[in-house]
Amino acid sequence: MQKLNFPDFSFRFKNSENKVLVFDEIRKKFIVLTPEEWVRIHVVQFLMIEKNYPKSLINVEKVIKINGLIKRYDVVVFQPNGNIFLVVECKQPNVPISQTVFDQIARYNLTLKANYLMVTNGLNHYFCQMDFEKESYLFLNDIPNYNSIIK
Repeated sequence: MQKLNFPDFSFRFKNSENKVLVFDEIRKKFIVLTPEEWVRIHVVQFLMIEKNYPKSLINVEKVIKINGLIKRYDVVVFQPNGNIFLVVECKQPNVPISQTVFDQIARYNLTLKANYLMVTNGLNHYFCQMDFEKESYLFLNDIPNYNSIIK
């Protein structure tokens, strides 16, 4: 797999039926290693190791209903009180991050109501803080560490 713009992390791999699988610590099972999955598992490690978010507050690949349509988010991080703190949209490395991608995560966030958004293709990362009053988002250089959100 392609080298991504994240620190080097350790992963568990195995082969099954001529496919490479990678262990997902959140789902606690091996997942077929696709380019998007490669980005997603890096994001999870980044959140846990670099940003100190507890594994227990991270959720991966869950179904949500938006305007009657079934969608699936990539990664969310919950606050200890159960509210959603961060939504992450992952794309495979060859997919450019465009306005369409931001529109997608913004639609998801109408339902999820996270304070922060992250969009990444593994090479380019964009971080935003929501301004619900102005119905917009402010671009940031990074997202807060877990320790800074605990009140």
